[in-house]
Amino acid sequence: MDSIIIEGTPKTPTVQFSAETGVLEIAGRSIPENAVEFYKPLVDWIGEYGSAAKDNTEVNIRLEYFNTSSSKCILDVFKKLESINGQTNITINWYFEEDDEDMLEAGEDYEAIINIPFKMVEIEEI
Repeated sequence: MDSIIIEGTPKTPTVQFSAETGVLEIAGRSIPENAVEFYKPLVDWIGEYGSAAKDNTEVNIRLEYFNTSSSKCILDVFKKLESINGQTNITINWYFEEDDEDMLEAGEDYEAIINIPFKMVEIEEI
């Protein structure tokens, strides 16, 4: 299975999903023109990954900002991960800047919805 790599832009995050390592990363800003179109390949990839997943999968979310339409699509990514949890042991690392209460709350909100443990990781700067 091929990895999926999408270079980030000022409006879209960098995405690196590696089937080889079991590390999935989304980093940057997420304010795409069409969030559904941007995130659909990621959701589809996770579905395929589920059938050949590594024993452990690490998901690193390092977003500095995301808009409302992205938040729904990010939830779709988490729901797809939740559907394959069990085929692989998933850990979600949610990174937030030390003074960014909104991003911390967003991670806590996702954790309350999704049945996968989140690790809140406070950092100085994204």
